[in-house]
Amino acid sequence: MASVLEDPILIRPFKGHKAAVTGVDFSPTTTALASSSLDRFLMIWNLRPQSRAFRFVGHVEAVTSVQFSPDGHLMASASQDRTVRLWIPCIHGESSALKAHTAPVRSVNFSYDGQFLVTASNDKSIKVWSVHRQRLLFSLSQHTHWVRCAKFSPDGRLIASCSEDKTVKIWDAANKVCIDSFTDYEGFANYVDFNPSGTCVASAGSNRTVKLWDIRMNKLLQHYRVHRAGVNCVSFHPSGNYLITASTDGTLKIMDLLEGRVIYTLHGHKGPVLSVAFSKGGEKFASGGADAQVLLWKTNFDTFNYKEVLKQHIRRIHTDNPPHLLDIYPRSPHPHDGKPQSIEIDPSFDVTDTQTIDPTVIDISSSVYFSSPSRTTGSSNGVSTVKDDTSSEDLRYCPALFSPTSPRRRLEDEVEPAVCTVDKRIGISPALGNALGHIVEQLDVLTLTISILEQRLTLTEDKLKECLENQHKMLLQARQGE
Repeated sequence: MASVLEDPILIRPFKGHKAAVTGVDFSPTTTALASSSLDRFLMIWNLRPQSRAFRFVGHVEAVTSVQFSPDGHLMASASQDRTVRLWIPCIHGESSALKAHTAPVRSVNFSYDGQFLVTASNDKSIKVWSVHRQRLLFSLSQHTHWVRCAKFSPDGRLIASCSEDKTVKIWDAANKVCIDSFTDYEGFANYVDFNPSGTCVASAGSNRTVKLWDIRMNKLLQHYRVHRAGVNCVSFHPSGNYLITASTDGTLKIMDLLEGRVIYTLHGHKGPVLSVAFSKGGEKFASGGADAQVLLWKTNFDTFNYKEVLKQHIRRIHTDNPPHLLDIYPRSPHPHDGKPQSIEIDPSFDVTDTQTIDPTVIDISSSVYFSSPSRTTGSSNGVSTVKDDTSSEDLRYCPALFSPTSPRRRLEDEVEPAVCTVDKRIGISPALGNALGHIVEQLDVLTLTISILEQRLTLTEDKLKECLENQHKMLLQARQGE
């Protein structure tokens, strides 16, 4: 029997959220982990032992997605309050709100170079933003129902999106056109993502399926039905050989894509698992669930040769038929049914030391937006308050403030209490500050008005569609009566 250390193991749970965890993402250096939650907060967990956690306060409704920028200098979040927020992950909590969506925003994703941001929303649109200028560039609006997720390809040239209209669409980001569309008549996809090479996309289905689509041949490559409930999220290992899935059935499953089989089933969450993500090097992965926990796991994929892992795995399970030769590049979709021989890992039995003391949580209120060469589309007006006993060790992962001209701030400056008003921080008079505040309030009113009009238009479209369908049914019945 292979050593238990070769299996994925639970390193520790993180407890600090008060509601379901909707998204997780590692910093580029894998020294910190960000999570979003229905409790309206973002949290950054320092992965070093006995370090503090930071809770970012800014959104007024549930936060649905979070991601670090490729250089780690920024963090983006999406929320049901219809905003996208760019954060500087430091204790001052500086952030900028991007407002253009007219319904809850479902997902947020940076391009590979960190220059662009793509978001998906219940307003049926996909929007692409300039990160540097903090403004909307263009919208993609061919979906006919809520858009659940949108992702850039690894090279940034394509965008993949999935919607409750039961389609997965591939977009040319430069020409702003849909170049391909895959339809799933069994159910809609909750999540979509590119593999590391950018040749395939994986979709997580509400109908318990995981599908891999080849965007070069425009066909379904692999089809897995291994969960007992809907699949909420997927994440590719950096090698591209493994895929991890998170499901409402309360489990995570790791799939060997080359062999076309499930090799591990992981238990740990008490209830649905909503999010999962590999670290940039693949040595760790994290999961978030409806139990308000973030679980940090360690993999064996970075230290063991792939063939050796597979060889040890086969020794531990019942003899199985050789894999289908078409599993890697099938001529037609080849479904994979759930197989009982995957290795079950339950940390409550396998891991004894999970009672790690929860980290101290420091609340960070969103403060004035950070500097940008052009006007931002929105900003917060809160005041940041930080406790005096925050140590520089806790801030080691926090990058300098994102500004092309400002020098790097010293960690000693980060530790000082940051209690100051917006007017003092940006050097404007109180009268001008009040005028700007009034303008922002008027813009919020206009945004709300547009949102109401959009909702009414959507209801009218739905009613019209329903009438047309009823009319079509009546015509069919009349013809059959004749």
